[in-house]
Amino acid sequence: MMRRLGRENIPSGVLIGAGAPEDAGIVHLGLGNFHRAHAAVYTALALAHQEGPWGIHGFANRSRAVVDAMRAQDGMYSVLELSEHGRKAGVVDVHRGLDVLSQNPEAFIASVAHPGARILTLTVSEVGYCRSSRTGTLDVDLPDVAHDVADPHHPRSTVGLIARGLAVRAAQGEPFTVLSCDNLSSNGAATRTVLTEFLGRSGASDDVLSYVREKVSFPNSMVDRIVPATVPSTIADVRDLLGLVDDAPVPAEEFSMWVLEDDFAAGRPSWEQAGAILSDEVEAYELVKLRLLNGSHSLIAYLGALCGEETIAGAWGRGFIREAVDVAVHADYLPSIGLPRGFDVAGYLARLSHRWSNAPLGHKTQQVGTDGSVKLLQRVPEPALLALAEGRVPHLLALTIAAWICCVAPPAGFAPGPFADAMREPARERLAEITEGKTSPRENARAILAGGFFPDELVRFPEFTTRIEELVDTIVRHGAPAAASDAVAASMPTPQTTEAKP
Repeated sequence: MMRRLGRENIPSGVLIGAGAPEDAGIVHLGLGNFHRAHAAVYTALALAHQEGPWGIHGFANRSRAVVDAMRAQDGMYSVLELSEHGRKAGVVDVHRGLDVLSQNPEAFIASVAHPGARILTLTVSEVGYCRSSRTGTLDVDLPDVAHDVADPHHPRSTVGLIARGLAVRAAQGEPFTVLSCDNLSSNGAATRTVLTEFLGRSGASDDVLSYVREKVSFPNSMVDRIVPATVPSTIADVRDLLGLVDDAPVPAEEFSMWVLEDDFAAGRPSWEQAGAILSDEVEAYELVKLRLLNGSHSLIAYLGALCGEETIAGAWGRGFIREAVDVAVHADYLPSIGLPRGFDVAGYLARLSHRWSNAPLGHKTQQVGTDGSVKLLQRVPEPALLALAEGRVPHLLALTIAAWICCVAPPAGFAPGPFADAMREPARERLAEITEGKTSPRENARAILAGGFFPDELVRFPEFTTRIEELVDTIVRHGAPAAASDAVAASMPTPQTTEAKP
């Protein structure tokens, strides 16, 4: 019988970086694949350069699966890198506590409040920040948030739980850092905003408000690594490479990037020695990633799913999708970004194409297209508004929204296919309610655009909303390739004519 991964069985030479000490100076919320292939790996690599109290106490949100598997493996797991060069597996050993938030919220609050904790890292997805899609501030209409505002001592929401931990910690006053590792514009500032508003609404004392204002830092960061879901072949590949059974492996691409604002109130690992970039231009890097990578990724996923493509690599192999993304980048996204100093745009775009072509990674259109009602708010409205203010219709951004509508709120009689059907969309029920009884693709799109999913200032532009309605109609009647061709053609400069001289 093959042995299980664990401290007694780890093969020589496969440890990534170094193991962490027992001191858990980092608390992490969101023990999914991305954290385990990104920040945890950087921490392991940093510990190989400089020791420190940087063990991680990790909390899964609801599922016990990863927690139970890692506990059975002494907190260890493998990262399987997949590329055209082949497969490579390494083992991470930095987690020194494992819990499930929904089952033990008091343990999370106590971990944040513990004097030995110095950093809370977050990978809770855009949904976890409890923000209003219209204002970017705390969404007090969410049931869990409303409950926590009324009863902050027994919180249910992510924001309420973090706020409670900070409120308890304030009594002993040790400095602390809350570090968002999610795809939000100015993610540190956004986290500070929702937490501060929650504390104010829930009646936090002046001492707690002063503590958070003066002794808790919220650095901005940009994170980037494509990390698909674990599948049976992931476990099989690790078994072949390591000769061990690992029930919690993580597949990932080779590429990884982390840009950090160096604002840590209580110290940090030497992440820069692990390859992280410390920069005063984090927001510029964020916009590059959110728009060029994430915005394009959404377009690839929705168009690909509508054409029956299961993976991003399969979708990227379609010429019309490549053309649509190229036009989206150059016509709609790049004009909206102030690039970081010395940034190599051509090189970055070439790397993106290479990453999207990574067939062995098996990144699913279903996974990339998930949570679109939240993700698109980070990617589309601002560049669309900038274009519209300049008198330009951003046709490919309209196509992105149209393709999302067709995937997750398809018009009556339209079947978007199994990969679109499988996309997790938190607003599906609300979308279905809003579009009930709508008989045409345009009516379907019009109802969604009027339903509060996008900022009011964006949907006030009839040239943009009408364009989305037209593209939804084209997708339904003629297919996604025809809609993409229409959007690309409309984005091309109008040829200048010269009058003949007599």
